[in-house]
Amino acid sequence: MEFYQAVLGGTLEIATFGDMDPDAGPIADLVMHSSLETEAGYVIFASDTPPGMPAPQHGGGMTVSISGDEVDRLRGYWEGLAEGGRIDVPLEQQMWGDEFGMLTDKFGTPWMVDIHPAAS
Repeated sequence: MEFYQAVLGGTLEIATFGDMDPDAGPIADLVMHSSLETEAGYVIFASDTPPGMPAPQHGGGMTVSISGDEVDRLRGYWEGLAEGGRIDVPLEQQMWGDEFGMLTDKFGTPWMVDIHPAAS
């Protein structure tokens, strides 16, 4: 989550299993709940999966999408998320008028970034 905070900015809150249960033992340092609320109003939640719980398959058929008309901000997100990751569809002008791209970040999370043209 620190990576996403570095890219997206905002306020990060993390609670570990040890914070919630002093007797958490070997899972004490795993994240029970974390949230990142960005200045742009995006909110991302995440947690670790402790032993004994079924772990979701990575990716799980979902993609995180960020869109808006703040060109510089969204291009900055794109650059930050792409660092160490893989560009799947370059961020470029599309036939429908938006700038759009897809990438998979260094943690294997797929992202779509869509920049709408400014209203005239």
